[in-house]
Amino acid sequence: MNTLHSLFSSLFLFSCFLPLLSSFSPPQTHLPMQCLDDRRSPLLQLQHHLYYAPHFTFSSKFDLWDVNTDCCSWEGVTCDAYGHVVGIDLSYKNLSGSFHSIFDLHHLQHLNLAGNNFNATLFSHGFDKLQNLTHLNLSRSCFHGQIPMNISHLKRLVSLNLSYQDDCYWRNGYNYNSATLKLEKPNFKTFIKNLKFLTELYLDGVDISTQGTKWCETTYLVLPNLHVLSLSSCSLKGPLCSSLSRLSFLSKLILDWNPISYLPPNFLEISSRLVSLSLRNCNLSGHFPTEILLLPKIQSIDISFNPQLMGQLPEFPANNALQSLSLYDTNFSGKLPESIGNLKFLTNLELSYCNFFGPIPSSIANLSHLVNLDLSSNKLSGSIHSSLFTLPSLRILYLGENQLVGKIDEFPNVSSSLIQELYIGNNYLKGTIPKSILLLPRLEWLYIESNNFSSMKLDMFVQLKNLKGLELSNVSLLIESDNRSLTFPQLESLRLRSCNLTEFPEFIKRQDKLFDLDLSNNHIHGVVPNWLWKSSLSSLHLSFNVIDFPKQLPLNDANFSFPMLTELYLRSCNISAFLEFLKSQENLEELDLSNNKISGAIPNRVWKKSLRYLFLANNHLSSLDQLLPNQSSTSSQTSLTRPICNLSQLRNFNASHNNLSGTIPNWLGKMTDLYLLDLQGNNFSRMLPKFSKAT
Repeated sequence: MNTLHSLFSSLFLFSCFLPLLSSFSPPQTHLPMQCLDDRRSPLLQLQHHLYYAPHFTFSSKFDLWDVNTDCCSWEGVTCDAYGHVVGIDLSYKNLSGSFHSIFDLHHLQHLNLAGNNFNATLFSHGFDKLQNLTHLNLSRSCFHGQIPMNISHLKRLVSLNLSYQDDCYWRNGYNYNSATLKLEKPNFKTFIKNLKFLTELYLDGVDISTQGTKWCETTYLVLPNLHVLSLSSCSLKGPLCSSLSRLSFLSKLILDWNPISYLPPNFLEISSRLVSLSLRNCNLSGHFPTEILLLPKIQSIDISFNPQLMGQLPEFPANNALQSLSLYDTNFSGKLPESIGNLKFLTNLELSYCNFFGPIPSSIANLSHLVNLDLSSNKLSGSIHSSLFTLPSLRILYLGENQLVGKIDEFPNVSSSLIQELYIGNNYLKGTIPKSILLLPRLEWLYIESNNFSSMKLDMFVQLKNLKGLELSNVSLLIESDNRSLTFPQLESLRLRSCNLTEFPEFIKRQDKLFDLDLSNNHIHGVVPNWLWKSSLSSLHLSFNVIDFPKQLPLNDANFSFPMLTELYLRSCNISAFLEFLKSQENLEELDLSNNKISGAIPNRVWKKSLRYLFLANNHLSSLDQLLPNQSSTSSQTSLTRPICNLSQLRNFNASHNNLSGTIPNWLGKMTDLYLLDLQGNNFSRMLPKFSKAT
């Protein structure tokens, strides 16, 4: 009887716990399983409705999956032990199309569609059908518009990532500043109120401006379990609230590009549990609590682009946990402590554009894990110790724009060096360039301009086989008269400003990947050769040379189309007329023809919609506008046909010291982006137009 009673008791207890046990997810597996037919069907529909669309253009159908195999074995598909689809990861595949069939996979727990090209709103999607979802990542996929409320019904969500939708547009070559996600209706508070189990929240780039300053209090009240809070570029308003210290699990805080303005008095307490802190460009001022750099858990700190934020580096104890420290463009000052060598785990050190002074600590040579060292644009003095070049992990070394002096000694172990970028320009270094630098096997970018080095021969740099960029401006450069045979690698950037050149270096003739070429302020004279014009050119600087252009360039020839050209600087080149080929430069953003001998009216071919900076000062111009036949400046239809009225992006316009007269045109006041206008030294009459639209 007792045995029978025990059996019934056991059965009763089992029946009570059965619903509870069934609520737990079975173990997941990546082994080939026989997936259920009703799970296979939505996946087949998904494959049918998706397609590859790099740059938003149909490329091919989505054919990643072999329909003759079991769907649990398909790439990006995860099943549990019972054949339910519990995970889909189709991230970074340039996909577009419809993914509505995913919402029939009711056991789904993880969904990752990040890094695709959907370019759509989220309104018509049934996220609320996925009640088992714990992880949702839709970042960087060109979603825009209001975030729908049904996402907030996913009460089991642990991680939500809707960040950086604009990154998708940039990745595809577009600049859609207004194409972003936003939280208005519902607002931020309403959206997160049901998501109480969230530990990770990434909403970078989502417009949360309607929440005002209440976002901070709302976060700590509603989301007590947060480990990661990432809200960069969300139009958040400061100040940062002191109650963030009550988020006892918070380890990662990222609030970049928000006008937070100042930190609360208990910010050290808020930071005490942090592993990562990023407050880039938050308009911070005052003194930063440098004790944060000594906290035992902190590994990454980025407070760059806060030029009013002050502080000094502390003395670092041994075994500090810091791996990355970025103070770029802050008002930190003082000497770099010798104890900086105690940061044994440091991989990234960015201290550029600060006010540090004194010598570079020799102890930096102890930082064997350092990959990026940027000390440029400070007031550092003394010499450059050659041991910096032997750091075993170093790839980027920037020491330019300081007050460094002396010679650089040769250094050993050149063949094993990983250095790819070296910037030592704009100092007071002297002597010869060490042969060790010219033998760095992986060097791609070399900047040594504006020092006191001995004269150099251009062929010295030929042995750098991986070189992509070379900056030798203000260097006494010796170029062989017959330099066409120089076997340079294919450069992307070449800057030879103020190098006493007397002719165009002929080795450029074979450089077909150049996008940045600067030969300004030399003694070059004569006609610009046709081979100088590369279809790859984005920026061309030829200012301060007495040069001329062929009367006609063969614009129909493919070799003379410049679709990439955005910057053209021809200041003080003795030019007497506007160049004909300007009419085909539809992407030109910066044009400088100042200090020349150009006369007459500015022709229509100059006024490009793409122009942002236009410099025409010190010429002999008589009119800003070249009117078409049968057209007057007062015609009611003039604004519809005159290219000059379409300059919606013009920010800086300088036509000072010319022969311009009459009234200042009203269309100047209608340029919404105009920031700087200089028309002094002309013969204009009457008053300035109203700049009601200029921001």
